[in-house]
Amino acid sequence: MNLNVQDFVTKLQKEFDKYQSECFPVRSPEFFCLELNGEAGELANFEKKSWRGRKINHQYFADEAADVLIALMNYSNSRKINLAEAVDRKLQKIEKRRLKMEEKKKK
Repeated sequence: MNLNVQDFVTKLQKEFDKYQSECFPVRSPEFFCLELNGEAGELANFEKKSWRGRKINHQYFADEAADVLIALMNYSNSRKINLAEAVDRKLQKIEKRRLKMEEKKKK
């Protein structure tokens, strides 16, 4: 598969949209936003337990990270957000800031 990141994210988002619309009832962006926060909270809870020294099965982290991605895709689709474009724009802004900080360090 020879896709760049933007093409891959676009294809992935379209596949999630297709699956969601074919298999599940229509839900509001607010529903998906709450779902996203809930899933991120579950992931954070495992991280907190791990940070405090508790042994956590790696699969739990993987499962919750997958849930976060799924919820993000569903939220973005419900809000008609093109994630590939949004991520590209954001990474460009981050890179500009990073380069400015690098220049300041050189002075």
